[in-house]
Amino acid sequence: MTTTTTTHDSYAALRVPNFRQLIYSVLGETLGSQIQMVVVGWQVYAFTRDPLSLGLIGLAEALPFISCALLAGHVADVADRRRVVTGALSLLTMCSVSLLVLTITGAVGPGRVWPFYVVIFLSGIARSFLMTSRTALFSEIVPRELYANAIPWRSSTWQFAAVAGPAAGGLIYGFAGQKAAYGSAIVLIGLASLAIMMVRKEPRIIPARTETLSESLFAGVRFVRRQPLLLGAITLDLFAVLFGGAEALAPVFAAEILHVGPQGLGLIRAAPAAGAVLMAVYLSHRQPIEQSGRALLTAVAVFGCCMLGFALSTNFLLSLALLAMSGMADNVSVVLRSTLLQTLPPREMLGRVAAVNSIFIGSSNEIGAFESGLAAKLLGTVPSVVFGGCMTLLVVAIAAWRLPQLRKLGRLA
Repeated sequence: MTTTTTTHDSYAALRVPNFRQLIYSVLGETLGSQIQMVVVGWQVYAFTRDPLSLGLIGLAEALPFISCALLAGHVADVADRRRVVTGALSLLTMCSVSLLVLTITGAVGPGRVWPFYVVIFLSGIARSFLMTSRTALFSEIVPRELYANAIPWRSSTWQFAAVAGPAAGGLIYGFAGQKAAYGSAIVLIGLASLAIMMVRKEPRIIPARTETLSESLFAGVRFVRRQPLLLGAITLDLFAVLFGGAEALAPVFAAEILHVGPQGLGLIRAAPAAGAVLMAVYLSHRQPIEQSGRALLTAVAVFGCCMLGFALSTNFLLSLALLAMSGMADNVSVVLRSTLLQTLPPREMLGRVAAVNSIFIGSSNEIGAFESGLAAKLLGTVPSVVFGGCMTLLVVAIAAWRLPQLRKLGRLA
């Protein structure tokens, strides 16, 4: 009797050259953007001493991101996705240059931070096109049977950069100054553009379309509405991030509660991603999760509990540990939702479905930042994060009750 065993190849996706170029680009862009946001957040708070001003940074990016998302999805499905990604990265590089120029010339200062918001607004437009086209480009360069392996690697790359970026941003700002930090961001995002240019693929055959522009723009919305599993996963993550995220208030915690300065701020911003990296690497080395729905709900609940603990902690090391645990839980949600996103829609609709996902998820961090800043203004910093953690747990309970098909979701790949 012959027994056949299937060996799980943890590195299969990394053997695809185009996928390696994609994750190099993700690495460079995320590193640069994270360095930049640490510096912008610290500068804005130093000039205003107002937590609401930090929330407005998120709002300045979220508004154009949401406004352009459906158009960005349409463009991703009718144009060369690699060129769209390259163009978006070029605009992000120009935004980084603008922030450096504003700092050098002294065009920003106490009572004059609006130029920061203008640049962040433009970067929100660029990110809208970047996220939709990069998500759709993934399906062109990775074989479908490798999605379950490639998604954790892509996630771990992003999360690693989200660890190193804030830490590097805080250290560079603290020891070398604002100009050096912005200069580093410019170089890294520029390298991300070069990596995408090196992707080699066959020209995509775009099917003839009989639908109008309006019908095309909303095709992704109609598809997601007909997919209760995808809609449920996206909605759960949206409200968890919207209420549970405390990242926008990191400068307040660093300066006034934990008293650790800009260097500590970088570590606070990096801690969730550090936990997420560990979880992503673990997921890439194991078989796909069997009870995906239960794992998703549990992960979001753990995330909410970690936010509650972080809000009440006055110990720097304990705060970092709780944030790292929150990142581990969040990454489980990210990987499961991303797998659903890549496998359910037909390939020719991936850009428009990714656009809907980006409206829910890609902007939830920025809107969540505004919610956190506003809540901190009204309730105080610690009570606002406690409130957000409690709301996250309530959202999980409602999702488990109202979405039985999500709760019973099994293996995805």
